[in-house]
Amino acid sequence: MTQREKEMSMNNPTPDTTPADARALQTPTRATAMPHGQSYNRGQEVRDAVFVATNMNVAYNGNLAVRDVNLRIPRGEITALIGPSGCGKSTILRAFNRMNDLIDGCTVDGSILYHDEDIYGPQVDPAEVRRRIGMVFQKPNPFAMTIYDNVAFGPRIHGMKKNLDDRVEKALRGAALWDEVKDKLDAPGQALSGGQQQRLCIARAIALEPDVILMDEPCSALDPISTLAIEELMRELAGEYSIVIVTHNMQQAARVSDWTAFFTVDMERGVRVGELVEYDKTKTIFTSATDPRTDGYISGRFG
Repeated sequence: MTQREKEMSMNNPTPDTTPADARALQTPTRATAMPHGQSYNRGQEVRDAVFVATNMNVAYNGNLAVRDVNLRIPRGEITALIGPSGCGKSTILRAFNRMNDLIDGCTVDGSILYHDEDIYGPQVDPAEVRRRIGMVFQKPNPFAMTIYDNVAFGPRIHGMKKNLDDRVEKALRGAALWDEVKDKLDAPGQALSGGQQQRLCIARAIALEPDVILMDEPCSALDPISTLAIEELMRELAGEYSIVIVTHNMQQAARVSDWTAFFTVDMERGVRVGELVEYDKTKTIFTSATDPRTDGYISGRFG
């Protein structure tokens, strides 16, 4: 072939005459499920992490509940933990502020760094961990006391009594509840509606000026209007706080979170063990999940 013919061949490549159905077979397909113990984890891209969990295992009375979890939780954003019941989402959440310490027989292996410090280190005070890493539970649980005292309870316990009135007002404003209760601070907290009670619990958490707020299905017991109010509040709080939320509501995870971690249950020797399948930006998880198990759960084909 002459030099001229070579140049013409490069500029005008030979048309692809492969039949369409054969070309389709050449198209890369969605990846199959990752081998046992591996996950699609893009958390490495999180440069500013408030939590770094490495090879975290949680067991109850020697029975493994969660295996080899590696997560980098971003600072100032919302991370959702999703997956079927029994996959360990709440267990992981409780591990982040040592609430599992209160459960007899629970052990946590591996490491969980919070601002580069191992929260399970021998010199770490669990009470201080829980002050800086607040928790809001599934069911609103206001104390049997006034609205004011509910919010002031934590600061009083921790000796943060200076300017307590201002602290209570700031927390109630932060929870978008001040305007609704400012004229009845002496009323029982349990007399509020379900959505208001949950916001009161959020106010109680942020009154301690935490760095992180953990939320374990905070809207599961609420009506749609109250749920929307809590979701809007979460978006308002993001940035000032790092938020980790456990939810079974796929639409909620898609609406409020920046990152999503999907967990599933691996039946090892007949024992249910939770493991991380995929961790990525929420938009990616919900539009182009890499692992077919993630796609199957989000689309409702299982779970």
